Amino acid sequence: MFKRLFWLTVGTIVGFSGSVWAQRRIRRQLERYHPDKVARQVSSGAKAFGEDVKAARAAGRDAMRQREAALRERFQPPPR
Repeated sequence: MFKRLFWLTVGTIVGFSGSVWAQRRIRRQLERYHPDKVARQVSSGAKAFGEDVKAARAAGRDAMRQREAALRERFQPPPR
């Protein structure tokens, strides 16, 4: 009798805590995909992407200028 009561209590506690955990997890996921949050994430991601593109373009231009200067120096015709 006491074994059954013990396991009934353990099962009830595990079931209750599992359902509370599942509810919290589902609520967090729903909040994560709320339209306002998604819009903020997309806009911040787009801004970061734009900044990365600008930085890559500047680095590419610097590398291009350095390479062009090196080629001009190497292949410049001798002075007359």
